This record gives sequence, structure tokens and C-alpha cells, in this order.
Amino acid sequence: MAAGDRTVLQFNSPSSASLSAKVHPLVIFNICDCYVRRPDQAERVIGTLLGSVLPDGTVDIRNSYAVPHTESAEQVALDIEYHHNMLVSHQKVNPKEVIVGWYSTGLGVTGGSALIHDFYSREVSNPIHLTVDTGFRNGEGTVKAFVSVNLALGDRQLAAQFQEIPLDLCMVEAERVGFDILKKTAVDKLPNDLEGMEVTMGRLLALIDDVYKYVDDVVEGRVPADNNIGRFIAETVASLPKLSPPAFDKLMNDSLQDQLLLLYLSSIARTQLGLAEKLNTAAQIL
Repeated sequence: MAAGDRTVLQFNSPSSASLSAKVHPLVIFNICDCYVRRPDQAERVIGTLLGSVLPDGTVDIRNSYAVPHTESAEQVALDIEYHHNMLVSHQKVNPKEVIVGWYSTGLGVTGGSALIHDFYSREVSNPIHLTVDTGFRNGEGTVKAFVSVNLALGDRQLAAQFQEIPLDLCMVEAERVGFDILKKTAVDKLPNDLEGMEVTMGRLLALIDDVYKYVDDVVEGRVPADNNIGRFIAETVASLPKLSPPAFDKLMNDSLQDQLLLLYLSSIARTQLGLAEKLNTAAQIL
């Protein structure tokens, strides 16, 4: 795919269109892992995004895989056969996941992005272009989503206009702990389960303090009341199970014992596998 004289326009303000996207943390982790394992001569990583389109029109990005490519100032070449083979393999496991776009590492779009976007436009209509800043230029990994609109004058195509669309990074609390670590440029060590729970509980206590402060401000008349927020707080409180302290302690102890039992069983299985591997190696030597 030759670069030609096409112009690429990037608009950082969200598009006025109703199209939006949400991405799962697994996709970000996978992209960062592919970037770390990239060939030495490669400046960025390019890959395919898999997911589905929700009934409300939101593009749900759930999976991804890297596609080998070579890129220069004049042209971009994708391994199309590898791309199709990987797509077939993924759809054997998750047949509901289809191509929804493509990703690249780096900050913003480049001239070669228009060529790659043209290829994915033949694979799926209106593909999403996801960019992940693995260089941490702003102190954290910036993730953005774009769609492309062709600008033409009569029959002559002038440029490819990339417009940013709203992007939601949806994750549970356990995934957020890992994502916060990923955003840091240097980490001494990964937290264990207990440290991760401590961070989560600290964040939960901070949120509870914010709710207490908001309720007190409303009662004292310092801030106006919001019916939607009040209804949400009431539904949250009503969803909490009514347990006595002894019943709650018993529930926590039972759950802890189950987790310890799973750790013990997994340790036994790992020991058995290691022993079997050593016996098999000794038998082959003899």
C-alpha cells in the first residue's frame, strides 16, 4: 500500500456523531504486551480489534491480536494472510466476536494510518481506530478512539479526516488495580492479593467519605439536592445485604478457607506436574 499524496487530518474534539466505543482492559494489556515483544526494528505495533456492536450502537472492543507489518515513509505492508488466519482461529473460540477496527501504538494518527484504515474499511464498515500511547508521554498511557471520514471535492478525494469519538474504559475494581500499575513508568514489585485488596478498600473508604460529605452538604443546604444522585445512593444502600457482624465474620472466614484450599490444591498439582516431568526426563535418558 503506497502512501501517495493523501493528507490526514486529526480532530481531537469528540465527534458530533452518536458513535461511541468502550474497551476492556484485556485489550490494553494485550497491546502493551505486543509492544514489548515487538521486533527491534519496529517503531510501533499494529493489530486487529475484535468485539461487537451493542444494540445502542456502542462498539464493544473485547479482544485483539497483533498483525505483522513493515512500514516506511512511503508505504505500509500488512501480513494479510496472517491476519485472516488469526481471525479464523479467534472465531472458532468466540464466534460472536467480529472485526470492529484496528489499533496502533503511539500518540495520535500518522500518514500511514489512512492506508491501514482503508484496508480495514474493506473488512468492516466504519472501523474504529484505537491508539495507545505506550511511550507514556503525558505520564500515563493515553488511549483514544477515532473514526475516519473521507473529504472529497466532486470526484476527487482530498483527505482522510480522523475524528475522535467518546471512549469508555470499562473495568472492575480488580482490573483497575492492574491498570493503575500499568500506567506507572516504573514499579518496584507487583502487589500481592492482600496489597491489592488493601488498595481497593482504601479507595472504597475514600468514596464512602465523599458520599458522607455530599449528604451532609445537602442536609446543611450548602449544595443543591440532586434527585438522581439521591436515588442512586438509596438503591446502593438498599442493595447491601443485611448481615449481623457474626454472620459477616463467618462468611469471610469460609471464603478465606476456600481460597486457601484452592491454593493448596494448585500447589499439589504443580508439584505433581514437576515430578512427572522429571521422571519422564530421567526415563528418556535411561
